[in-house]
Amino acid sequence: MRLRTPRGRHALALFGAAVLVFVGPPLLTTGGGGDTGTQIPGLRFMVPNTPGGGYDITARTAAKNAEDAGLTHNIEVFNLPGAGGTVGLSRLVGEHGNGRLAMSMGLGVVGAVRSNDAPKTLADTTPIARLTEEQDVVVVAKDSPYRTIDDLIGAWKERPGKLPVGGGSAPGGPDHLAPMLMARAAGIAPRDVNYIPFDGGGELLASILGDKVAFGVSGVGEYLDQIRAGELRLLAVTGPERVAGLDAPTLQEAGYDVSFTNWRGIVAPPGLTDAERAKLTRLIEELHDSPQWRQSLKQNGWDDAFLTGDRFGEFLKAQDERVVSVLKELGL
Repeated sequence: MRLRTPRGRHALALFGAAVLVFVGPPLLTTGGGGDTGTQIPGLRFMVPNTPGGGYDITARTAAKNAEDAGLTHNIEVFNLPGAGGTVGLSRLVGEHGNGRLAMSMGLGVVGAVRSNDAPKTLADTTPIARLTEEQDVVVVAKDSPYRTIDDLIGAWKERPGKLPVGGGSAPGGPDHLAPMLMARAAGIAPRDVNYIPFDGGGELLASILGDKVAFGVSGVGEYLDQIRAGELRLLAVTGPERVAGLDAPTLQEAGYDVSFTNWRGIVAPPGLTDAERAKLTRLIEELHDSPQWRQSLKQNGWDDAFLTGDRFGEFLKAQDERVVSVLKELGL
Protein backbone atom coordinates (compact mmCIF):
# COMPACT_ATOMS: atom_id res chain seq x y z
CA MET A 1 0.00 0.00 0.00
CA ARG A 2 2.90 2.35 0.69
CA LEU A 3 3.86 2.28 -3.02
CA ARG A 4 0.63 4.12 -3.81
CA THR A 5 1.74 7.24 -1.96
CA PRO A 6 3.49 9.97 -3.98
CA ARG A 7 6.78 9.08 -2.29
CA GLY A 8 6.15 5.40 -3.01
CA ARG A 9 5.39 6.06 -6.66
CA HIS A 10 8.59 8.10 -6.96
CA ALA A 11 10.59 5.25 -5.44
CA LEU A 12 9.00 2.76 -7.82
CA ALA A 13 9.90 4.93 -10.80
CA LEU A 14 13.51 5.12 -9.67
CA PHE A 15 13.57 1.33 -9.16
CA GLY A 16 12.13 0.79 -12.64
CA ALA A 17 14.76 3.03 -14.20
CA ALA A 18 17.48 1.10 -12.42
CA VAL A 19 16.07 -2.18 -13.72
CA LEU A 20 16.12 -0.84 -17.28
CA VAL A 21 19.72 0.27 -16.89
CA PHE A 22 20.92 -3.13 -15.66
CA VAL A 23 18.55 -5.44 -17.52
CA GLY A 24 17.96 -3.55 -20.75
CA PRO A 25 21.24 -4.25 -22.60
CA PRO A 26 21.06 -8.08 -22.27
CA LEU A 27 17.56 -7.94 -23.75
CA LEU A 28 18.92 -6.14 -26.78
CA THR A 29 21.71 -8.66 -27.39
CA THR A 30 21.95 -12.34 -26.63
CA GLY A 31 25.69 -12.49 -26.10
CA GLY A 32 28.07 -14.39 -28.38
CA GLY A 33 26.14 -14.86 -31.60
CA GLY A 34 23.63 -12.14 -30.76
CA ASP A 35 26.34 -9.53 -31.16
CA THR A 36 27.29 -10.76 -34.62
CA GLY A 37 23.79 -11.49 -35.91
CA THR A 38 24.19 -15.27 -36.03
CA GLN A 39 21.14 -16.28 -34.01
CA ILE A 40 18.74 -18.27 -36.23
CA PRO A 41 15.86 -19.58 -34.09
CA GLY A 42 14.52 -22.93 -35.27
CA LEU A 43 17.56 -23.75 -37.42
CA ARG A 44 17.65 -27.35 -38.64
CA PHE A 45 20.53 -29.32 -40.15
CA MET A 46 19.52 -32.15 -42.48
CA VAL A 47 21.81 -35.16 -42.83
CA PRO A 48 21.14 -37.00 -46.13
CA ASN A 49 22.41 -40.37 -44.91
CA THR A 50 22.22 -42.62 -41.87
CA PRO A 51 23.60 -41.84 -38.38
CA GLY A 52 27.31 -42.44 -37.92
CA GLY A 53 28.43 -41.36 -41.39
CA GLY A 54 30.61 -38.42 -42.34
CA TYR A 55 27.76 -36.03 -43.07
CA ASP A 56 26.16 -36.96 -39.76
CA ILE A 57 29.35 -36.45 -37.74
CA THR A 58 30.03 -33.15 -39.48
CA ALA A 59 26.51 -31.80 -38.91
CA ARG A 60 26.32 -32.84 -35.26
CA THR A 61 29.80 -31.52 -34.55
CA ALA A 62 29.00 -28.19 -36.22
CA ALA A 63 25.71 -27.87 -34.32
CA LYS A 64 27.31 -28.59 -30.95
CA ASN A 65 30.25 -26.29 -31.60
CA ALA A 66 27.94 -23.44 -32.69
CA GLU A 67 25.85 -23.83 -29.56
CA ASP A 68 28.89 -24.14 -27.26
CA ALA A 69 30.29 -20.96 -28.82
CA GLY A 70 27.01 -19.14 -28.19
CA LEU A 71 26.45 -18.46 -31.88
CA THR A 72 22.93 -19.84 -31.96
CA HIS A 73 20.85 -22.24 -29.91
CA ASN A 74 18.83 -25.45 -30.16
CA ILE A 75 19.88 -26.54 -33.64
CA GLU A 76 17.94 -29.65 -34.63
CA VAL A 77 19.91 -32.29 -36.54
CA PHE A 78 17.85 -34.92 -38.36
CA ASN A 79 18.59 -37.73 -40.81
CA LEU A 80 16.83 -38.26 -44.13
CA PRO A 81 18.77 -41.04 -45.87
CA GLY A 82 18.23 -42.55 -49.29
CA ALA A 83 19.78 -42.91 -52.74
CA GLY A 84 23.23 -41.70 -51.73
CA GLY A 85 21.93 -38.38 -50.42
CA THR A 86 19.66 -37.45 -53.32
CA VAL A 87 16.47 -38.05 -51.30
CA GLY A 88 17.63 -35.39 -48.87
CA LEU A 89 18.73 -33.16 -51.72
CA SER A 90 15.28 -33.34 -53.29
CA ARG A 91 13.70 -32.44 -49.95
CA LEU A 92 16.06 -29.49 -49.55
CA VAL A 93 15.30 -28.11 -53.00
CA GLY A 94 11.58 -28.47 -52.23
CA GLU A 95 11.97 -26.18 -49.20
CA HIS A 96 12.20 -23.10 -51.42
CA GLY A 97 12.86 -19.94 -49.41
CA ASN A 98 13.35 -21.72 -46.07
CA GLY A 99 16.15 -19.79 -44.36
CA ARG A 100 16.05 -22.06 -41.31
CA LEU A 101 17.18 -25.24 -43.08
CA ALA A 102 20.63 -26.35 -44.22
CA MET A 103 22.06 -29.67 -45.38
CA SER A 104 25.38 -31.33 -44.64
CA MET A 105 26.84 -32.77 -47.85
CA GLY A 106 29.98 -33.46 -49.83
CA LEU A 107 31.52 -35.20 -52.81
CA GLY A 108 29.28 -38.23 -52.24
CA VAL A 109 26.17 -36.25 -53.11
CA VAL A 110 27.85 -34.93 -56.26
CA GLY A 111 28.48 -38.52 -57.36
CA ALA A 112 25.05 -39.78 -56.32
CA VAL A 113 23.33 -37.14 -58.45
CA ARG A 114 25.19 -38.53 -61.47
CA SER A 115 24.88 -42.23 -60.69
CA ASN A 116 21.16 -41.96 -59.88
CA ASP A 117 20.37 -39.50 -62.67
CA ALA A 118 18.66 -37.42 -59.98
CA PRO A 119 16.12 -34.80 -61.09
CA LYS A 120 17.53 -32.23 -58.65
CA THR A 121 21.19 -31.25 -58.52
CA LEU A 122 23.41 -29.13 -56.30
CA ALA A 123 23.04 -26.35 -58.87
CA ASP A 124 19.45 -26.05 -57.57
CA THR A 125 20.63 -25.22 -54.03
CA THR A 126 22.08 -22.15 -52.34
CA PRO A 127 25.78 -22.83 -51.67
CA ILE A 128 26.85 -21.74 -48.19
CA ALA A 129 30.30 -23.12 -47.37
CA ARG A 130 32.83 -25.87 -47.85
CA LEU A 131 34.07 -26.80 -44.40
CA THR A 132 36.56 -29.63 -44.40
CA GLU A 133 38.78 -31.84 -46.46
CA GLU A 134 39.91 -35.27 -45.31
CA GLN A 135 41.62 -38.39 -46.52
CA ASP A 136 39.96 -41.74 -46.95
CA VAL A 137 41.29 -44.73 -45.05
CA VAL A 138 41.61 -48.33 -46.23
CA VAL A 139 40.58 -50.56 -43.33
CA VAL A 140 39.89 -54.21 -42.52
CA ALA A 141 38.50 -55.95 -39.45
CA LYS A 142 40.97 -56.66 -36.66
CA ASP A 143 41.00 -60.41 -37.41
CA SER A 144 41.43 -59.97 -41.18
CA PRO A 145 44.20 -62.02 -42.83
CA TYR A 146 45.44 -58.83 -44.55
CA ARG A 147 48.03 -57.15 -42.35
CA THR A 148 49.47 -54.70 -44.90
CA ILE A 149 48.22 -52.87 -47.97
CA ASP A 150 50.44 -55.12 -50.12
CA ASP A 151 48.81 -58.23 -48.60
CA LEU A 152 45.39 -56.87 -49.48
CA ILE A 153 46.18 -55.73 -53.01
CA GLY A 154 48.06 -58.95 -53.77
CA ALA A 155 44.96 -60.99 -52.92
CA TRP A 156 42.72 -58.48 -54.70
CA LYS A 157 44.69 -58.79 -57.93
CA GLU A 158 44.34 -62.58 -57.88
CA ARG A 159 40.54 -62.49 -57.67
CA PRO A 160 39.16 -58.94 -57.82
CA GLY A 161 35.53 -59.96 -58.12
CA LYS A 162 35.74 -62.25 -55.09
CA LEU A 163 37.00 -59.59 -52.67
CA PRO A 164 34.12 -57.14 -52.15
CA VAL A 165 35.05 -53.62 -51.12
CA GLY A 166 32.54 -51.52 -49.23
CA GLY A 167 32.13 -47.75 -49.23
CA GLY A 168 29.81 -45.30 -47.56
CA SER A 169 28.80 -43.57 -50.77
CA ALA A 170 27.00 -44.32 -54.02
CA PRO A 171 28.94 -44.93 -57.26
CA GLY A 172 30.63 -41.69 -58.21
CA GLY A 173 31.13 -40.71 -54.57
CA PRO A 174 34.47 -40.58 -52.71
CA ASP A 175 34.31 -44.06 -51.17
CA HIS A 176 33.68 -45.46 -54.65
CA LEU A 177 36.20 -43.39 -56.59
CA ALA A 178 39.06 -44.04 -54.14
CA PRO A 179 39.08 -47.87 -54.48
CA MET A 180 38.54 -47.59 -58.23
CA LEU A 181 41.65 -45.43 -58.49
CA MET A 182 43.45 -47.93 -56.24
CA ALA A 183 42.41 -50.77 -58.53
CA ARG A 184 43.67 -49.01 -61.62
CA ALA A 185 46.99 -48.22 -59.93
CA ALA A 186 47.34 -51.90 -58.98
CA GLY A 187 46.61 -53.13 -62.50
CA ILE A 188 43.02 -54.22 -61.78
CA ALA A 189 40.33 -53.24 -64.27
CA PRO A 190 37.87 -51.00 -62.38
CA ARG A 191 34.98 -52.80 -64.06
CA ASP A 192 36.10 -56.03 -62.35
CA VAL A 193 35.85 -54.51 -58.87
CA ASN A 194 33.00 -55.77 -56.69
CA TYR A 195 32.01 -52.49 -55.03
CA ILE A 196 29.17 -52.58 -52.48
CA PRO A 197 27.70 -49.17 -51.61
CA PHE A 198 26.29 -48.37 -48.17
CA ASP A 199 24.27 -45.35 -47.15
CA GLY A 200 26.93 -43.84 -44.93
CA GLY A 201 29.87 -44.95 -42.81
CA GLY A 202 27.66 -46.29 -40.02
CA GLU A 203 26.17 -49.02 -42.20
CA LEU A 204 29.54 -49.78 -43.74
CA LEU A 205 31.21 -50.25 -40.36
CA ALA A 206 28.86 -53.08 -39.40
CA SER A 207 29.65 -54.89 -42.65
CA ILE A 208 33.41 -54.55 -42.19
CA LEU A 209 33.25 -55.84 -38.61
CA GLY A 210 30.87 -58.61 -39.69
CA ASP A 211 33.17 -59.74 -42.55
CA LYS A 212 30.50 -58.94 -45.14
CA VAL A 213 33.17 -57.10 -47.16
CA ALA A 214 36.88 -57.86 -47.47
CA PHE A 215 37.82 -54.24 -46.81
CA GLY A 216 36.28 -50.81 -46.55
CA VAL A 217 37.12 -47.30 -47.69
CA SER A 218 35.76 -44.32 -45.77
CA GLY A 219 36.68 -40.96 -44.27
CA VAL A 220 39.36 -40.90 -41.61
CA GLY A 221 37.15 -39.00 -39.15
CA GLU A 222 34.44 -41.65 -39.28
CA TYR A 223 36.60 -44.50 -38.02
CA LEU A 224 39.22 -42.89 -35.80
CA ASP A 225 37.69 -44.32 -32.63
CA GLN A 226 37.49 -47.86 -34.03
CA ILE A 227 41.06 -47.67 -35.37
CA ARG A 228 42.41 -46.44 -32.04
CA ALA A 229 40.40 -49.06 -30.16
CA GLY A 230 41.86 -51.82 -32.33
CA GLU A 231 38.53 -52.88 -33.82
CA LEU A 232 39.71 -51.90 -37.30
CA ARG A 233 43.17 -52.38 -38.80
CA LEU A 234 44.32 -49.39 -40.83
CA LEU A 235 46.29 -50.39 -43.93
CA ALA A 236 46.74 -47.10 -45.78
CA VAL A 237 45.49 -43.55 -46.29
CA THR A 238 44.60 -42.11 -49.66
CA GLY A 239 45.96 -38.55 -49.43
CA PRO A 240 49.35 -37.06 -50.25
CA GLU A 241 50.67 -37.19 -46.68
CA ARG A 242 50.38 -39.47 -43.65
CA VAL A 243 47.70 -38.63 -41.08
CA ALA A 244 49.23 -37.39 -37.83
CA GLY A 245 48.80 -39.88 -35.01
CA LEU A 246 48.04 -42.85 -37.27
CA ASP A 247 50.57 -45.52 -38.16
CA ALA A 248 49.81 -46.13 -41.83
CA PRO A 249 51.49 -45.29 -45.13
CA THR A 250 49.99 -43.31 -47.95
CA LEU A 251 49.11 -45.30 -51.04
CA GLN A 252 51.87 -43.45 -52.88
CA GLU A 253 54.41 -44.52 -50.26
CA ALA A 254 53.28 -48.10 -50.76
CA GLY A 255 53.92 -47.82 -54.50
CA TYR A 256 50.40 -47.13 -55.79
CA ASP A 257 49.98 -43.87 -57.70
CA VAL A 258 46.86 -42.57 -55.95
CA SER A 259 46.33 -39.27 -54.15
CA PHE A 260 42.71 -38.68 -53.25
CA THR A 261 40.85 -36.57 -50.69
CA ASN A 262 37.20 -35.98 -49.82
CA TRP A 263 35.45 -32.78 -48.70
CA ARG A 264 32.25 -31.75 -46.91
CA GLY A 265 30.18 -28.61 -46.79
CA ILE A 266 26.82 -26.94 -46.23
CA VAL A 267 24.11 -25.98 -48.73
CA ALA A 268 20.68 -24.42 -48.20
CA PRO A 269 17.38 -24.37 -50.11
CA PRO A 270 16.96 -22.19 -53.20
CA GLY A 271 15.09 -18.91 -53.04
CA LEU A 272 16.71 -17.44 -49.93
CA THR A 273 16.73 -13.67 -49.60
CA ASP A 274 20.10 -11.94 -49.59
CA ALA A 275 19.64 -11.30 -45.86
CA GLU A 276 18.84 -14.94 -45.09
CA ARG A 277 21.80 -16.20 -47.07
CA ALA A 278 24.10 -13.63 -45.43
CA LYS A 279 22.93 -14.58 -41.94
CA LEU A 280 23.45 -18.30 -42.49
CA THR A 281 26.85 -17.65 -44.06
CA ARG A 282 27.80 -15.40 -41.14
CA LEU A 283 26.88 -18.16 -38.69
CA ILE A 284 29.14 -20.64 -40.50
CA GLU A 285 31.95 -18.05 -40.71
CA GLU A 286 31.76 -17.46 -36.95
CA LEU A 287 31.68 -21.23 -36.39
CA HIS A 288 34.78 -21.63 -38.54
CA ASP A 289 36.64 -19.03 -36.46
CA SER A 290 35.60 -20.50 -33.09
CA PRO A 291 38.05 -22.40 -30.84
CA GLN A 292 35.45 -25.15 -30.54
CA TRP A 293 35.54 -25.85 -34.27
CA ARG A 294 39.33 -25.65 -34.38
CA GLN A 295 39.50 -28.33 -31.71
CA SER A 296 37.01 -30.51 -33.61
CA LEU A 297 39.11 -30.28 -36.76
CA LYS A 298 42.08 -31.61 -34.82
CA GLN A 299 40.15 -34.35 -33.04
CA ASN A 300 38.55 -35.68 -36.22
CA GLY A 301 41.60 -35.51 -38.47
CA TRP A 302 39.88 -32.96 -40.72
CA ASP A 303 41.78 -30.38 -42.74
CA ASP A 304 40.41 -26.86 -42.88
CA ALA A 305 39.11 -26.20 -46.41
CA PHE A 306 36.89 -23.18 -45.80
CA LEU A 307 35.25 -21.61 -48.83
CA THR A 308 31.99 -19.64 -48.96
CA GLY A 309 29.38 -18.18 -51.26
CA ASP A 310 29.83 -17.94 -55.01
CA ARG A 311 33.35 -19.39 -54.84
CA PHE A 312 31.89 -22.50 -53.21
CA GLY A 313 29.24 -22.59 -55.93
CA GLU A 314 31.97 -22.54 -58.60
CA PHE A 315 33.76 -25.31 -56.74
CA LEU A 316 30.59 -27.46 -56.76
CA LYS A 317 30.30 -27.04 -60.53
CA ALA A 318 33.95 -28.03 -60.99
CA GLN A 319 33.48 -31.09 -58.77
CA ASP A 320 30.53 -32.27 -60.87
CA GLU A 321 32.67 -32.00 -64.00
CA ARG A 322 35.49 -33.85 -62.23
CA VAL A 323 33.23 -36.78 -61.26
CA VAL A 324 31.98 -37.14 -64.83
CA SER A 325 35.56 -37.02 -66.14
CA VAL A 326 36.93 -39.61 -63.69
CA LEU A 327 34.05 -42.02 -64.28
CA LYS A 328 34.64 -41.83 -68.04
CA GLU A 329 38.38 -42.22 -67.54
CA LEU A 330 37.81 -45.36 -65.47
CA GLY A 331 35.39 -46.75 -68.03
CA LEU A 332 32.50 -46.61 -65.58
